[in-house]
Amino acid sequence: MADFARTPKARVAVLISGAGSNMAALLYASRLPGAAYEIVLVASNDPDAAGLALADAEGLETCALSHKGMARAEHDAAMDAAIRASGADYVALAGYMRILTDDFVAKWRGRMLNIHPSLLPKYKGLDTHARAIDAGDSHGGVSVHLVTPELDAGEVLGQLPVAIRDGDTADDLAARVRLAEHQLYPRVLGEYVSRAYRADWLLEQVRTRALALPEAEERASHGAPGWRTAGKSGKYFAYFNDRHHGSEHIALLVKTSGPDEMESLIERAPEAYFKPAFYGASGWIGVILDRPGLDWQSVEDWLERSWAAVAPKRLASLQRAAAEL
Repeated sequence: MADFARTPKARVAVLISGAGSNMAALLYASRLPGAAYEIVLVASNDPDAAGLALADAEGLETCALSHKGMARAEHDAAMDAAIRASGADYVALAGYMRILTDDFVAKWRGRMLNIHPSLLPKYKGLDTHARAIDAGDSHGGVSVHLVTPELDAGEVLGQLPVAIRDGDTADDLAARVRLAEHQLYPRVLGEYVSRAYRADWLLEQVRTRALALPEAEERASHGAPGWRTAGKSGKYFAYFNDRHHGSEHIALLVKTSGPDEMESLIERAPEAYFKPAFYGASGWIGVILDRPGLDWQSVEDWLERSWAAVAPKRLASLQRAAAEL
């Protein structure tokens, strides 16, 4: 679990086109204790959207820019500028009835979410409830997914099924699915924006990168995940530290050239490094993972460098040759 007491809240811009009921669900959830995000902007392509009045009454910054008479790319650029001016880290589409340009989507890759009223990959696009009923499905539902250039095709982050009852009309089903939307979207958004501070997500990111190195294997050490070169003579090149031994950080422990380099790095960037208990005396350093703006390429570089320090010469030579290619 993320420690929200020391985790900065993600800043989210919400785009709407109508009543904004999902925006309202996101807003009120953001004001509950322990929320992982805050709403910093509500923007719409329809100046008369009812959701704008709600957002304004709640003291939120709003932006209204009609798309009528504007080229799609021009309108998207203007919306993007407003989002960036708000300082948003993420964008949540909540009934935003616009097909976005590839350029706009690319700028927010991995940071733009959408809610869709079906159990994707079923029924992309419109008329989802009628299509589910006509197909004889037992359930409709709702999905929250990442936005990609292909409509409703991004990675699904969460779903909630809603039973289809005998005699349901599309409107009947839509009303119940809307209730499910209001439950699902705040939870999935909160989980997604806080993942960079959660030990389980950070561990998977490190594990994937560590095991991508030649002949690397995972083996626990004193109850903590660790990675070493394979074989009887294998040596550890990294450990995962989830606030162990009194540390306040979730961190990757890797080898430096020695205590002098370790101390120098910590002095220059105390927000990024610390001296780990027990390991620090021999030149290992803690690379802090649960911090804003973490550069995963730097983490990969540390893993490879630490691996090279203990890997057999034949493996290190092969790795250098591959890098040169």
